[in-house]
Amino acid sequence: MTKNLHNTLITIVGPTAIGKTALSIKLANHFKSDIISCDSRQFYKEMTIGTAVPEPDELAAAKHHFIQDRSIFDDYNVGEFERDTLKKVADLFQKNPTQIMVGGSGLYVDAVLKGLDYFPDVDKQIRIDLTKEWHEKGIESIQKKLEVLDIDTYNTIALDNPHRIIRALEICIGTKTAYSTFKNKPKAPRNFNSIKVGLTADREIIYNRINQRVDIMMQNGLLDEAKKLYPYKNLNALQTVGYKELFSFFDGNITKEFAISEIKKNTRRFAKRQLTWFKKDDETIWFDHLTNINEIIASISKNINAF
Repeated sequence: MTKNLHNTLITIVGPTAIGKTALSIKLANHFKSDIISCDSRQFYKEMTIGTAVPEPDELAAAKHHFIQDRSIFDDYNVGEFERDTLKKVADLFQKNPTQIMVGGSGLYVDAVLKGLDYFPDVDKQIRIDLTKEWHEKGIESIQKKLEVLDIDTYNTIALDNPHRIIRALEICIGTKTAYSTFKNKPKAPRNFNSIKVGLTADREIIYNRINQRVDIMMQNGLLDEAKKLYPYKNLNALQTVGYKELFSFFDGNITKEFAISEIKKNTRRFAKRQLTWFKKDDETIWFDHLTNINEIIASISKNINAF
């Protein structure tokens, strides 16, 4: 595939609550581009407060794509997002050779910029059985199974994410081959240039911003939003920080105060994992979250001109 030297996708990454949305709008206005959301939960129209969907004035400030464009009842995965986004980017490049993508979902970012690993289709019953085992025996049961079947994946996967564990296990079981052996194969090259901009701050600042954001979410009605979604709590889309803790409160397992503290703690852990993921890419240009916008624009423009 021949690379179009005039087309550049600028991707903004970083931990949750760091200010990616605000930066994306400033860059979109400067480069007169649209914004592609690369957040694996902002797709869902029923989840607004808990996913920190941009405010109406932010959505009006630049054209956004893949924000609340489907339902929690729709099956949607990272492979479909890769396909849809590449098509959308190609369309947008017809109007403007510089476009913006923003989000904290590292797997989804990599899917667009680098492509996904290929995995064979396996019997759907395997996932059903593994999901049943998780619900009946707890996450430790499937963790131990993964440790036996694929130690490399066990040592690198997010072990608190049952869906990632089940995905790895179904490949191990269905192919009788370790999930890790299918990873990191050569992928199709992209026909556009890529610039990755990362926002960061001292860990204490990030954690304080997260704590404040959770408090604001609660003030803005996250409890009521979660209550409406509670009947559907087992849906994959709702296995999400900010909702699952409140579902546990509704179940009577914990107090509301403890649920809020758990949301803050789990969001902080999520931010730490985001930074670990994004820091692996040494091509990302990192800026402190308070960096003047003109400095960031100058750096991006210099890199665009260097292609």
